[in-house]
Amino acid sequence: MALGNPDRAGAVLTYVPGMTADLADAPGELGRAARVLGRCAALEPGTEAAAVLWLDYDAPDFLPEAARGRQAEDAGPGLHRFQEGLRASHEGPPARQTVLGHSYGSVVVGTAARDHGLSADALVFVGSPGVGVDHAAELRMPPGQVWAATAPDDVIRLARPPDELARRAVLAGTPLGPAAALLDPHDDRLWFGADPSSPGFGGRRFPSGRHGHAGYWDSANPALDGMARIVLGR
Repeated sequence: MALGNPDRAGAVLTYVPGMTADLADAPGELGRAARVLGRCAALEPGTEAAAVLWLDYDAPDFLPEAARGRQAEDAGPGLHRFQEGLRASHEGPPARQTVLGHSYGSVVVGTAARDHGLSADALVFVGSPGVGVDHAAELRMPPGQVWAATAPDDVIRLARPPDELARRAVLAGTPLGPAAALLDPHDDRLWFGADPSSPGFGGRRFPSGRHGHAGYWDSANPALDGMARIVLGR
């Protein structure tokens, strides 16, 4: 489902939502894409932009499913083909293509880029539990075109890898537990790899306010401006 005309727009966003996403959620998810386009229009009134909501995968419905990467891996070939199709069907000069993944959708985008490559000029991850790699260079993207933001109060920050969760569980039962838990040697590791918004990941970060896991599109959140600027290539 598209807002605007992705065959003619100079800037095209592909938005991949996360857990529980399905057609019943389409109005709300399209609203998020619309807010990015609205901010694009405010920043560059003369640039035609379009957004596509990509729902062609079986998003996890429950946390046990979301803890596994199988559905992201299954989605990879379809997202790869879709981005190739956007390039092939575009009329006129090539558009700037951006692929944005939120939450489990960021796992889908990262896995597709890692395993198949994505025909895109920029990748954006918001509220990510990791994207299946430990460094931006593994995503087959031009240097400097992998972006991420994580809100300070996003619960996704608690999505630590299984070995780290086990370590904390053991520490919790010891007298030194509270102090040791603060000294986390794997602070940038999340469930699906390194935190893409950490300095060591090698991507570029943009700010988000304290708007929780679903608030990246709130009008008062600087992350909305960040996403729009990336779509425009600013």
